[in-house]
Amino acid sequence: MKAFYRRLLFASSLGFFLTSGLANYANDWPQWRGPDRTDVSKETGLLKQWPAEGPKRVWLFKNAGNGYSGPAIVAGKLFTMGTRDDSEILLALDADTGKELWTAKIGSVLNNNWGDGPRGTPTVNEDRVYAMGGRGDLVCATVADGKVIWQQSMRDLGGKTPGWGYTESVLVDGDQVVCTPGGSKGAIAALDKMTGKLRWQSKDFTDGAHYASIIVGEPNASKQYIQLTMQHVAGVSPKDGKLLWETSFPGRTAVIPTPIYHDGCVYVTAGYSAGCKLVKIGPGNEVTTVYENKVMKNHHGGVILVGDHLYGHADPGWTCQDFKTGEEVWNHRGFGKGAIAYADGMLYCLEESSGTVALVEASPKGWQEHGRFKLDPQTTIRSPSGRIWTHPVICNGKLYLRDQDLIFCFDVKKG
Repeated sequence: MKAFYRRLLFASSLGFFLTSGLANYANDWPQWRGPDRTDVSKETGLLKQWPAEGPKRVWLFKNAGNGYSGPAIVAGKLFTMGTRDDSEILLALDADTGKELWTAKIGSVLNNNWGDGPRGTPTVNEDRVYAMGGRGDLVCATVADGKVIWQQSMRDLGGKTPGWGYTESVLVDGDQVVCTPGGSKGAIAALDKMTGKLRWQSKDFTDGAHYASIIVGEPNASKQYIQLTMQHVAGVSPKDGKLLWETSFPGRTAVIPTPIYHDGCVYVTAGYSAGCKLVKIGPGNEVTTVYENKVMKNHHGGVILVGDHLYGHADPGWTCQDFKTGEEVWNHRGFGKGAIAYADGMLYCLEESSGTVALVEASPKGWQEHGRFKLDPQTTIRSPSGRIWTHPVICNGKLYLRDQDLIFCFDVKKG
């Protein structure tokens, strides 16, 4: 009988331990822009006002090398990309301490006047992590130790490296990895996530790759992959890559921000005066333009939909835009251009030139700031043409920021 109670106590303790462990990582960030690629965190209990010196720094990692890759964070591990020993690498850190766990080689380094190295964010799925380097080299590695399981190249899929490198963060959906090599063989490709073997390419959609990442939408209760290029916004079938719909987009120079899907509509924007566009995907995948204007001209800092309002930097000024009508709600020019993140009712705005981070209410009432601080130290290896372009990430009560070789972790949880 005593042995029975000991087993029962052990089982209860183990259950408590596992449940507590899962609770500690309830708000993991497994890919670019979070679990559903919206950059809208469901996390709560975060600081609504920062002290004058900013939130407390927990750790600083100093050996990530060159690159603008962002973090993916799952079960206490942080995954990003950088450079080391003349190679691009996939890097794993302990998300709580900043301790390096392992590295894996991706491929040769992308050289670029605006900064060398990888651009995208790794994607974590089950016990594997998928990462694409700046030259279009895609690897699949084990989460546990970084052992590379398979490799694929966008060049072998007919792709041509864009001028600023491949910046896409690949999508893992079901049993396939979806990416955008671009080119005549098909702009979008689906690979078997276990083997890396090609399943299909979008033969009817052959635009060259630009810099946006694919999202999933379900207009008319039917799943599709949605991507933005220089010339088009398009949706393709997850089963075979068949082109379901496309509409023109006036892209110029570089088309970067990730599309937003909401309520049967797709919203896209880009800089260089391209502006923004909202389309409705109706029955039979018939596309109707709801509006197209210059209210939001987002270069590469991202746009976030919170409720019925969009927030992002609009060249010039931080802007709030009505999602349904496209009208400008407010514009603020007292804080420089940069990237944005969202959690617990607040916007985390990063000024790319100075490294200043501001905490701002996500409100259609206007720019209401609740503290700011400046990253210190800052890198000495950044290209003179580069800026602090890695987007902020808030995960499990921590704010993660990057300036090339330097990765910062700050505590933003209420005490």
